[in-house]
Amino acid sequence: MLGVELRGRRVLVVGGGPVAARRVQGLLADGAKLVVVAPALCEVLADMHRWGLVEWRAREVEASDLDGAWLVHTATGDRSTDDAVVAWADERRTFCVDAGTGTRGSARTPATTRHDEVLVGVVSTGSPDPRRTAAVRDAVDAHLREGRVDLRRRRPGSTGRVVLVGGGPGDLGLLTITARRALAQADVVVTDRLGPVGVVDELAPDVEVIDVGKSPGHHPVPQHEINRILVEQAQRGRVVVRLKGGDPFLYGRGGEEVVACREAGVPVEVVPGVSSALAAPVAAGIPLTHRGTVGAVHVMNGHDGWSSAALTGLRDASCTVVVLMGVTVLRELAAQAVAAGVDPATPVAVVEDGTLSTQRVTRAPLADVADRAAAVGVRAPAVLVLGAVAREGLLDAPGGPGVPTSAEHDTMAP
Repeated sequence: MLGVELRGRRVLVVGGGPVAARRVQGLLADGAKLVVVAPALCEVLADMHRWGLVEWRAREVEASDLDGAWLVHTATGDRSTDDAVVAWADERRTFCVDAGTGTRGSARTPATTRHDEVLVGVVSTGSPDPRRTAAVRDAVDAHLREGRVDLRRRRPGSTGRVVLVGGGPGDLGLLTITARRALAQADVVVTDRLGPVGVVDELAPDVEVIDVGKSPGHHPVPQHEINRILVEQAQRGRVVVRLKGGDPFLYGRGGEEVVACREAGVPVEVVPGVSSALAAPVAAGIPLTHRGTVGAVHVMNGHDGWSSAALTGLRDASCTVVVLMGVTVLRELAAQAVAAGVDPATPVAVVEDGTLSTQRVTRAPLADVADRAAAVGVRAPAVLVLGAVAREGLLDAPGGPGVPTSAEHDTMAP
């Protein structure tokens, strides 16, 4: 196959039916200057002509129509006419696609798929077989969409950019296809200690990985330095993926990184991720809303302390409260909630390593949860779920087992 640049170059399409219309649409996307020769046009082509996208010669094709054309497509449906166009193109040494039978002509159009700046095409080398080439194209497209191919640029000079990728709670299966595609194009990956860190092992050996991971009470790389790394790497013309646990815009400081990039004039985009605030409870069999129990959810950062809305929701049992980054302040949060009038018997579930094979769930009433967590050695990362939905057995069928979890400690009263 040969990649042909058609932008601004004259291409002749002979025929005015649906097949010709499809060819014209693709050629317009490539920036070609289109001339269509046909006695009549189908509705789609007529609209293109009316909008000034194509030139229309309303008659039968003549040999002189091929003069000056870089490429010719013939799709009249009439074998003798198509054969004549192919012959005229051969005389002029102009490549010609016979879109009718495909058995003649000096060129063929591939079944294509585009990913980033890469266009992939599949053609038959023997007798034309459009269905087979389309099936192969679709299989290649699926492989590319899943991020299984290294799509990094190999030549310098491209504009650098930053992609903030939400990696989800940790299970690689919850990393989105869009996230994997972004990683397949990355020259540099700036990663945390949370989220799908295992995906780093799947990167090509020469992809640079910069670990800026934070742990409770230990922030070796401050946020302003992370911002500087992202901007500096992108300004070197590199594609930089900032791989984060959960979602970049839910307590991920993604907004600060976007602002830093935009202030520096660096293109930046954000790929949403599955937040542990949603995924960890589900993995533990805890529905954040449940008909007849609760219909609202409040998500908070444990380090920021209680908001009046969260305390109100717990006091009147009107919402589930999910606390991120709350393990180190669990005792203070529990004591403050009880002092603010929240029922000490309110169910609490602590989900460690949500979605991973090491997931563990510890349950206790609000008044006892801090002691229970200390006794079993609860450690971050963990998600706290407070409210009626955290009660053990909520989803049990009458006389049947509940939703299983990986490992569980339960001190809830029956």
